[in-house]
This record gives sequence, structure tokens and C-alpha cells, in this order.
Amino acid sequence: MTAPRRQRRRRVDAQHNSERVLEAAIEVFTEHGLEATIPEVAARAGVGKATVYRSYPTKADLVRELALLHLAWFTELGAAALAAARTDAYRALEELLERIVARLAEDRLMVEVLSGVDGMQDERLDHQLEQILALARAQGRLRPDATAMDVQVLVSGVARALIGLEIRDPAVWRRYARLALAALRPE
Repeated sequence: MTAPRRQRRRRVDAQHNSERVLEAAIEVFTEHGLEATIPEVAARAGVGKATVYRSYPTKADLVRELALLHLAWFTELGAAALAAARTDAYRALEELLERIVARLAEDRLMVEVLSGVDGMQDERLDHQLEQILALARAQGRLRPDATAMDVQVLVSGVARALIGLEIRDPAVWRRYARLALAALRPE
């Protein structure tokens, strides 16, 4: 076997191991929270600790990678909502929030990861939300003074309350997201 071929094989193996580690990390952290250890993740992935540490030198690096996966999901959702907002911005915003809270209801790891990693704000998400809100205000579907912070405060308040009440039913979460958003409709 030639050297370039061996290198390609190693790169493919490394990529495969990295994917297995991420899948295992999601499972282990979902089951045990962020208190879970790298050895637990490695065991679930079927790799050695050194393999995990090669890709993620610290547990914080692994958690940050999980946060980036969640942010990518948010960005895709935001882009789809922005496209739909050109027709009906309020409905697009409502659907966006419903999808987010339904995922939060079922995926507590997302809540832990995103709240436990500093500096994980994505300006694209903020920009998408601002554009959707601007369209909704222009369409007369939101109060003229409605801001992105209003949406964030209302939705995070709903999320904190439902988490505190240990409610996991996505339908309940969607209902409260719609109720919170209704507070921003024109008077």
C-alpha cells in the first residue's frame, strides 16, 4: 500500500471515529448530563480515550462541537423561516418558535449545551430574527415596538418555566410559545 493511500485510509478512519464520538457524546450527555466523562463517551463510541482526545483535547472542546451542531440547526431553521416570512412573517415566526420549543422539550441536552458554553452566539441567527421581525412589523402582524429581545425573553421564560415544571410534551411547549408570541401582536 502506498503512503498517500494509507494517509487517505487514516483520514477516513479518523473521520469515522470523530462521527462515532459525536454520536456517543450526544447519547451519553443526554443520559447523564454534562457531568458525564470522556471515558464514558469513548466507551460508548467503542474507541480509546486517546482517540477522543485527539479530536477534542478537552471535554469543553467536545461540548463546544455539540453546541456548534445545535447552532447549525438553528441557522438552517432561521433561513427557512426568513424565506417564509416574505409571505407571512408572523406565521413564519410562530412556526420557527414552535419548532425550537418542540426540540427543547425533547432535547434537554440542547438546553444544557447551549447554556453551558460561553461565546456561542451566532450573529446570523440574530440577523435572521431581526429581518423576520421587521417583515412582521411591516406587514402589520407585530407591534411596532416588538424586538428580538422581546422574543428571546418571552421564549426563554416559557422554556425555564416548563423545564422547572418538568413538562416534556412538545404540544404543551408549542402552545406556550404561541401564547408568548401573541403578546407581541398589535393592540
